[in-house]
Amino acid sequence: MTDTVNSAARRLPTGVVYGVGLVPMGWLFWLAVSGQLGVDPTKALEHRYGLIGLQFLIASLCVTPLRRFAGLNLLRFRRALGLLTFFYIAAHLSVWLVLDVQQPALIWQDILNRPYITIGMVGFLCLLPLALTSNAWSIRRLGAMNWRRLHRLAYLAAMLGAIHYVMLVKGWQVTPLLYLTGIVGLVGLRLVPRGGFGFVGRRGNV
Repeated sequence: MTDTVNSAARRLPTGVVYGVGLVPMGWLFWLAVSGQLGVDPTKALEHRYGLIGLQFLIASLCVTPLRRFAGLNLLRFRRALGLLTFFYIAAHLSVWLVLDVQQPALIWQDILNRPYITIGMVGFLCLLPLALTSNAWSIRRLGAMNWRRLHRLAYLAAMLGAIHYVMLVKGWQVTPLLYLTGIVGLVGLRLVPRGGFGFVGRRGNV
């Protein structure tokens, strides 16, 4: 089964991942402008973009554990998943800035005075250098080791994104807590070395 999946993954162009991954962005925007996302389409669009972005980020974090523990080699799609994460989180932020708040003074007040927005903004800033360096030129320029260290920010971005989600909803809802638990688990898997439990050595995967 693993060999079959790996063989199919090798034949699948990464462009397909980008194409399929971007379909919900356009479809949700159409639903919003056509009034099919409920009584507050702006908030619904903002929420859906952010949630899909978090899902893509989780998917990108799953690539290394799947390779290490299940033998599934999806490494060639990690860049696409990471960039799709950035696209959706940037769209989430854009909807909030342009369609929701609209007033620059209120934007800064919200960032400074609402902790869940502050946390979300820090998470986005963590993603920004990752998106800018998701190319072969940056790997050569930074060096493989420094590039891997920089891209560990993805774990921090995921934690902040999940905390942002938990704080955003009213009350203690199960779904955001499940996202947070899953991300904590994925981060925790980095502490499991290939030969057993303990801390990953210097050559541990990102």
